[in-house]
Amino acid sequence: MQDLIFPPINPKIKTEDNRQYILDPVRKTWVVLTPEEWVRQHVVDFLISHRNYPLALMKTEAAHKSNVGLRRTDIIVCDKTGKPVMIVECKAPVVKITQETLEQIANYNLTVKAEYLLVTNGLVLFGYKVNFDTGNTSQLSEIPNYCDMF
Repeated sequence: MQDLIFPPINPKIKTEDNRQYILDPVRKTWVVLTPEEWVRQHVVDFLISHRNYPLALMKTEAAHKSNVGLRRTDIIVCDKTGKPVMIVECKAPVVKITQETLEQIANYNLTVKAEYLLVTNGLVLFGYKVNFDTGNTSQLSEIPNYCDMF
C-alpha cells in the first residue's frame, strides 16, 4: 500500500481467498483492505497514538441519518457522554479532495453536529472547527489532542 502523510502503522493484515484484510481495532473485525480503508486505519492510529483519542470513543463506518437519507461516516469521535465531537471523511489516495468532498462532510454534519471536521485522502488533510453559535467555520492548523477539544 501507498505511503501516506500519517506516521507508518503496523496493522494486522491477513490474506484469504486472494483478498487482503486489515483488522479494524474500532470495529474489532477484519475488513477488506482497500485504499480508502488503508487511509482510514492510518487516521485511526494517528488519532489514538499521536493525539490521545480514546479507542472506546471512536466509531468507524458509523451509520447516521442525513438530509438525504441514511449515510455512513468514516470515523466519528465522541465525548465521554457519547456526543459526536469530530467526524472524519476518508478517501482513497487517488481521489482528489474537492469542494464536493467538503460539502459531503458539511452535509453529514447537518445532523451529526460535530464541532470538528477532518477530510483526508492520506496525501492531504483539511481540518475545520465549527462554531455553531456564530455559524462560522475556521480551518485548523493541526489536529487537536483529544483533551484540547473541550
